[in-house]
Amino acid sequence: MYERVTRHIRVAVKPAFLDDQSDPGERRYLWSYTVTIENKGAETVQLLSRYWHITDAEGHIQEVRGPGVVGAQPVLAPGQKFEYTSGCPLPTASGAMQGRYLMRAATGEDFEAEIPGFVLESPHEHRRIH
Repeated sequence: MYERVTRHIRVAVKPAFLDDQSDPGERRYLWSYTVTIENKGAETVQLLSRYWHITDAEGHIQEVRGPGVVGAQPVLAPGQKFEYTSGCPLPTASGAMQGRYLMRAATGEDFEAEIPGFVLESPHEHRRIH
């Protein structure tokens, strides 16, 4: 589990390799990741949009931006949590993701909540030690 707290917003991520949905022979590797967003602050906040920076094992970068997460723009009162699961396909047996959510406080102020960087690992990764 990877986690980061920004302005009382705790973001925790748990990635999992989906071996049954991956096909190494076709260079198709798939992971799921479950994100828990928890409001540990004193004011209500809303998640407006997301930004992901995804890097595969060959160094290729993909950026993903969009409104909300899994079709929702959740409102979190103090103490509330929102959890969702999504997926990430890559053409390599490993990679990494990091990102941020654009949040809006009840006061109307926008701020970013950091998503902790995390690695996407699979049993198909062949590492060489120099």
